[in-house]
Amino acid sequence: MTSSEDRINYLDHAATTPMRSEVLEKMLPYFTEKFGNPSSLYSIAGEARYGVDEARELVAQVLGSRTSEVVFTGGGSESNNLTIKGLAARRTPASGHIVTTAIEHHAVIHPVEQLEKLGYDATYVGVDASGQVDPDEFAAAVRADTFLASVMLVNNEVGTIQDVAEISRKSKAASKKLGGNILVHTDAVQGAGKVSLKVDELGVDLMSLSGHKIYGPKGTGILYVRRGVELEPLIAGGGQERQRRSGTENVASIVGIGEALALAESERLGSRDRFDSLSNKLIEGVAERIPASSFNGSRSSRVPEIANFSFPGVEGEPVLLGLDFKGIAASSGSACSSASLEPSHVLLAMGVSPELAVGSVRISLGRETTEADIEEVLGALKSVLDQLATFPSA
Repeated sequence: MTSSEDRINYLDHAATTPMRSEVLEKMLPYFTEKFGNPSSLYSIAGEARYGVDEARELVAQVLGSRTSEVVFTGGGSESNNLTIKGLAARRTPASGHIVTTAIEHHAVIHPVEQLEKLGYDATYVGVDASGQVDPDEFAAAVRADTFLASVMLVNNEVGTIQDVAEISRKSKAASKKLGGNILVHTDAVQGAGKVSLKVDELGVDLMSLSGHKIYGPKGTGILYVRRGVELEPLIAGGGQERQRRSGTENVASIVGIGEALALAESERLGSRDRFDSLSNKLIEGVAERIPASSFNGSRSSRVPEIANFSFPGVEGEPVLLGLDFKGIAASSGSACSSASLEPSHVLLAMGVSPELAVGSVRISLGRETTEADIEEVLGALKSVLDQLATFPSA
């Protein structure tokens, strides 16, 4: 990052990312001279329609899918809701069972809980201490009436990578044996730009993505829907996105998310060594300088961009405020609940005690993170924790 004294050492990229200049540059014409409605027939509309079509092609190339299987939405949460509620609406509650995990983002857990209130059934499969789901245990939860399995590709709080391909293979085999027809969805919002998103390799029928996690615009999302999968739309109207998501297309943002995803994928493999080095420096530095700390997650099956630590005897909020005072932005877990002092449901599912869970801090690295940034946060963490230890408890 820049060396100016008033800069922010931004280490919360799992919450959101700044838009890349290349993405903004590609978006700008669609706010002005290419402002047409893609559904109209005249030339200005044709320019807008071309922008949407080009973005759809870029996304399909990254996913290894057909362009007709790409649906543009208003964000990752909408993509998750469209999957869960859109599939459920095509069956009765009495014949509807969902299998998911205990560490999903709330954008999956809360829609499933809403369906449970309507009479649908759900099973939340647990994880081990590293945040890993056992594919056999997951498949064992499949029933004859299970219509959806949803498992996130990369956890947003601890960075653990799930073996989605194996979970899908075993779950579909279990469903077939029982005479069912299960569909597999993955929330891949945190996986974009970090792991492969090839849908056939993962064995998924639906996949959710978000623009603002990959240096694209906020309020943009993607839902991959395998050909033949039928969804009841959440938003009815003009029938855009092949009747799956009505509403005049947000052309500039669609162009932006397409470009952002293509750029993220093109740089993915080349960035692994750098992120591994930075992450190792961070994890080893925390262990050395703060021996009482604990690392949360897997050391062998994780994305290096996300690291989660617990510090005994403190709560995450004062640690974050202390870091912010020193010009460092981090998180206490999911950004959607970072203002809450409730312990993370992800950490609790991993067996972390509530006392340790409330003292957790997530540090997530980005394109501009340097070794100097890591050194700075290591020193700041030690200083903040030392200060907190001297404060009398209330």
